[in-house]
Amino acid sequence: MQTRVDKRRTSSGKAVASLALVGALTGAGLTGAPPAGAATAAGAAGQIAPGVSYAEFDVPAAKGTAHAHVLTVDLRNPRVRVGLLHPGAVGARATVSAMADAAGAVGGVNGDFFNISEAQHPGVEATGAAVGPAIARGHTLKAAVPDGQRFGPALPPGTSTRDVLGVGVDRRARLDSMALDGSVRTRADRVPLGGLNQYALPVGSVGAFTPEWGSVSRVRATCGTDTQRAAPCSTDTYEVTVDRGRVVAAADTPGAGPIADGTTVLVGREAGAQWLRKLSAGDPVQVRHRLVAARSRIPYRFAVGGYPVLRGGAPLPGLDADTSAVRTAAGIGDHGRTLYLLALDGAPAYRTGLSIAEVAQTMRSLGADDAFSLDGGGSSTLAAREPGASSVTVRNHPTDAPERAVANGIGVWARQDRSAHPQPLSRTATRPLKTPA
Repeated sequence: MQTRVDKRRTSSGKAVASLALVGALTGAGLTGAPPAGAATAAGAAGQIAPGVSYAEFDVPAAKGTAHAHVLTVDLRNPRVRVGLLHPGAVGARATVSAMADAAGAVGGVNGDFFNISEAQHPGVEATGAAVGPAIARGHTLKAAVPDGQRFGPALPPGTSTRDVLGVGVDRRARLDSMALDGSVRTRADRVPLGGLNQYALPVGSVGAFTPEWGSVSRVRATCGTDTQRAAPCSTDTYEVTVDRGRVVAAADTPGAGPIADGTTVLVGREAGAQWLRKLSAGDPVQVRHRLVAARSRIPYRFAVGGYPVLRGGAPLPGLDADTSAVRTAAGIGDHGRTLYLLALDGAPAYRTGLSIAEVAQTMRSLGADDAFSLDGGGSSTLAAREPGASSVTVRNHPTDAPERAVANGIGVWARQDRSAHPQPLSRTATRPLKTPA
């Protein structure tokens, strides 16, 4: 399969970077060598900040042309940083543009899949919390829900809700898997910790909720099972509040409201609830938790959940090549020194989108050796500043116009060099697309 990068003119006279993928994007075409020169497409439209460029281009696909928007981030540049965009609480949502502006980011995309609705559990509040692990500025925010409790498309074989894309303290991006290692200890007993700030706890477990959770109800954590998200909520639950290492309150039903600093709320279901009922006011309780990475000993400054689609330049076996949709993805190239953030356009002319197999090939064509699928559909959003602007602009057309509130995202920060004056972007890179007829 061959790839060429060229410039074309739209009917409005705007220059657009076009990534022409010659040949099929499915089947045997996925196993060929990475097309030479494809990575230049991501820099064709211009620089938005030192080490950060933006481009958009068409991607011919099996079910019609998709339109991609890409931020390319040079992690070698000491002025550039990548991190987690989040709304200030795990159980909350905000738009990518609002989170980016609040954090001073120059751009970003939406992140992990999340608990968006609870139609199967009448009266239970959807939390808005993400599916997978999350780390912001080196601080763990949450762990992963059981695989059967995730929202989103079916996971490819060999992947799980614990999969993450992250950047370590060495400033290299990588794919990894992060498991929760924790415990709840009393004078007489100890149990493993089953969850940390999660909207779904494993059956029979005890989970911890910290101030990072926010004020949303914790009831959802006791609904469903490890294999069936829509299963009924547990009828055997218990909640204990621990303030500075001592039990101060208990309840039969998980509650809501903000959690004070220095306080941890323990929620148990089934066997976990029965264990918590042994505790009394004043009892000392020690709660310990950390995320353990499976593939790297380098501490992570940032991590976000999703699932891998490309490893070592090869698409994962069993990727869906039939279901096309608007997608968001991230790719890693140059031994972790380059990050590609891609969001497809949701305008009607492009809404057929790409299959997951086509996403893997597109990221590979840009120069990625590893790639990671993020939440798509109405969540797919890419926002970026124009040079000199004080706020970001949404560059794609989200299918949930104007923009869906999401659980988190990947943000890009760049310290400006006042002696440098970036060249203005092309018109297509600095103005939102007009909706095609």
